[in-house]
Amino acid sequence: MGIMNITPDSFYDGGKYQTMSHIIDHVGRMLEEGASIIDIGAVSTRPGASLVPAREELSRLLPVLKTLAREFPDAIWSVDTYNGETAKAACHEGAHMINDISAGSFDPEMFGTIAGLQVPYVIMHIKGQPANMQDKPAYEDILLELISYFSEKIERLRSLGVHDIIIDPGFGFGKSVEHNYELLRQLGFLQVFELPVMVGLSRKSMINRVLNTSPEQALNGTTVLNTLALTKGVSILRVHDVKQAMEAIKIVMAYNNSVVG
Repeated sequence: MGIMNITPDSFYDGGKYQTMSHIIDHVGRMLEEGASIIDIGAVSTRPGASLVPAREELSRLLPVLKTLAREFPDAIWSVDTYNGETAKAACHEGAHMINDISAGSFDPEMFGTIAGLQVPYVIMHIKGQPANMQDKPAYEDILLELISYFSEKIERLRSLGVHDIIIDPGFGFGKSVEHNYELLRQLGFLQVFELPVMVGLSRKSMINRVLNTSPEQALNGTTVLNTLALTKGVSILRVHDVKQAMEAIKIVMAYNNSVVG
């Protein structure tokens, strides 16, 4: 999954793609490099960010989504949103799936909206909201908390007739560096749900705080984390850098095939 942020304030590439031609070029490059899905985000969910109403989000999102869907008719489009109104409008304009950092927690209408749309739905674990999620997050047992969280969300979604569910443990969303690495170490246990697992590790602070780097310098660290995640059974990597992620996928696949052989 290639990331296409059209926000002015995302932690790594905010404001980088300001014109439609830049956006089209970047998406085209990610598709050429092997992206299966393009995830479009029109609001920032970086630590400290405030929630954005659907009206403002849609004003950024829809012109871009319409243009990209026309330019790349065979691509699969995901929209990164926590607003049910945005999800509905986006799917009517060509989006194929919804990626919700709040798993329905920020908008009580989201689960019902997804049930009506019947599109694949990514539910992510987050503790708090972006504005406060990094204010001393604490867990007694992070894995047990995530399993409980996802169990409740999945049960509610299935009761509404939603079955195409992807889970995302939410690295960096209400978690310290230590929490992130403990979660990465135990990531394989999320296979208990028998659902695809997606991770977003790309250029995050759990890399930079260990290596004393910036997001701009964190590509190598991202590749290391993506490789570790793949060995834990992850199905989808959400990344800024598609070429390097595809190389990690190919190498891990070759390794797995040689072990099986």
